[in-house]
Amino acid sequence: MTDAKKPDRGQLRIDVDECKGCGLCIEACPPKVISMSERLNHYGYRTAIYGGAGCTGCGICFMICPEPGAITVLRLASKCVGLAAEANAAGQEAASCASN
Repeated sequence: MTDAKKPDRGQLRIDVDECKGCGLCIEACPPKVISMSERLNHYGYRTAIYGGAGCTGCGICFMICPEPGAITVLRLASKCVGLAAEANAAGQEAASCASN
């Protein structure tokens, strides 16, 4: 199975109002699904953004982030991983399976 076909095991939410654009999460992310935005937040910082797919739910970005509340990692329950892949293919969100 290639990386592109693996189902997501997690999902990231990045609060652009809290992110200061330090880039620590980008460097620490094993699957490299976080990048720097071209847009500025209201403080004038370029912020981190989630690519939308490929998150493993490991939480390393959350642990390394110096800003409390800037990153939230949602891990999909193992029984919901297949459902999440199906929902992504159908353009739906599997929010009912998300948990911390």
